[in-house]
Amino acid sequence: MTKPPYASFLILSLLALSGTFLVLYATPQGMGLSDDSIAYIAGARSILSGQGYREAWLASNQPVTHFPPGFSSVLALVGISGLDPLRGARFVNSILFGANIFLLGLIGWRMTKSKVAGIALVFLFLINGPLFRVHTAAMSEPLYIFFALAAFLSFWKYFSHLTQCHAERSETSLRVSERPFVAKSATQGDTTNRLVHGALGVLGGSNGFLVLSSILTAFAYLTRYAGLALLATFLVSLFILHDTWRKRLASAGFFLAGFVPFALAWSIRNSLLADNATNRTLVFHPITAENIQLGISNFAAFILPIEEWRRTLVKIPNLFAIILFVLALVLLVWVVFKGLKKFFQPTTEIPEVLSFIATLYIFGYLSSILSSMTLFDASTKFQLRILAPVYASLLIMLVYLGYWLWQKQKAVAILLSLVIFSLSLSGFTDTLIQLRKGGQGYASFQWFDSEAMKFLSQLPENTRIYSNEVGAVYLYTGRPGYVLPDLVDPVTGLPRGNTDEGIAALQSDVLSGEAALALFDFGSKSDDVQLIYRALADGLHPAFDAQGDKIYTALPVPQP
Repeated sequence: MTKPPYASFLILSLLALSGTFLVLYATPQGMGLSDDSIAYIAGARSILSGQGYREAWLASNQPVTHFPPGFSSVLALVGISGLDPLRGARFVNSILFGANIFLLGLIGWRMTKSKVAGIALVFLFLINGPLFRVHTAAMSEPLYIFFALAAFLSFWKYFSHLTQCHAERSETSLRVSERPFVAKSATQGDTTNRLVHGALGVLGGSNGFLVLSSILTAFAYLTRYAGLALLATFLVSLFILHDTWRKRLASAGFFLAGFVPFALAWSIRNSLLADNATNRTLVFHPITAENIQLGISNFAAFILPIEEWRRTLVKIPNLFAIILFVLALVLLVWVVFKGLKKFFQPTTEIPEVLSFIATLYIFGYLSSILSSMTLFDASTKFQLRILAPVYASLLIMLVYLGYWLWQKQKAVAILLSLVIFSLSLSGFTDTLIQLRKGGQGYASFQWFDSEAMKFLSQLPENTRIYSNEVGAVYLYTGRPGYVLPDLVDPVTGLPRGNTDEGIAALQSDVLSGEAALALFDFGSKSDDVQLIYRALADGLHPAFDAQGDKIYTALPVPQP
């Protein structure tokens, strides 16, 4: 290897280290924490305790099926060193931010054959406020993005190796045809090359890289069920980019051989322990207007990170919705044109692989999320963390477009680059300052200084705690909690039908003196939710009321 690649790898490594440092710098109070974060951390603690992957934050302590085991397993692996998963999540995701920076640098470099483009993609990712924020929360998205990017590179290497082998065979055939008197020796050399490439196919050649890509896809699926979109992306790409049905079917078989064992093992485990492969039920529930608006709002924050400007432009009716539609349409037309041309004209040149699969993945991932929202999980929203993988792919395509524009109009490319980097840096600075001020979610000072948590911690050890924030109760008291009865199942979106019975059972348990009801941020909830809370608290003794939090227990025993 020559010196320039070494220098480029060194630059990428230094930028990756700087990204890791920035995450650590931005999270002095630890990672941002949400209900899902607590689930991952509690699951990791359960694995470390030898109980397996279980709902340790809930009193039921059932096997976890709703969340795949990837992130919790990594936290548990780090926890073997003695570092609690709550602290370990900070180091895992900071390292993953650096790793994702490095992988994106390689993707930009290989995609455009330009080291400068690779560095540009690194900087775009490094100073992107929304994606940086995703890496400062104890969530599975950074690990998922890591596996997805690694799978992209391995898939690109698979086709790169095939193209190289094809070129070598063509060159050998040409030499033989031009010099027939050395045909015998050339044929022997070609045979030797085939043997070498056959060995490489097993140890890391074309099929080896394909299997590696499928295993990385399986790991992505075991981190987030949305990894099925990655599987679909690669399978469709194999059928489009190969030029014969034999190659298409054979490569798809190799890919499935690497993916299926991992996914099947997880499904069998869930079916045996919980009678449900993924804790999802097929029920139609249309996407709400509020959810769509949330997605558009998060997209607006991604393309225009300066909040003051965004507030001004959002006054223009449907502006960001139109931008989103136009962007999606352009990418869809581009990938469909490239794909259909290659599929119906197999002898044409293979389109650039990394940009092609990155674009195809955007639509595969969004289709997966939309189907999940409408058929399997009504609680899924267009939150930042859900959209993060799409943002990473959009940055890849932005650099691909920028490189194309650089070849056509360098002045325009430079001007647009300066504008984009300036906006991104401004938004990133605001994000960094905000994160540095204090922890996010359950890691905020609001929870650290919660008097209600101190009250709950002082209750008798065997007291059962019902709460609207069981994750926070587990985090700050170390006790598993009981969820409240509610009117609607958040996953299916259907009425539960037994709310009254659940309320009566909860009240009976609290009145027995062996349980307590903790309601946090009581006044900030909607009227419908507060109505349920009042029904739950009816007839119970208000033992604590401060900072907007209420705790109810049994009526105190009268003193003689």
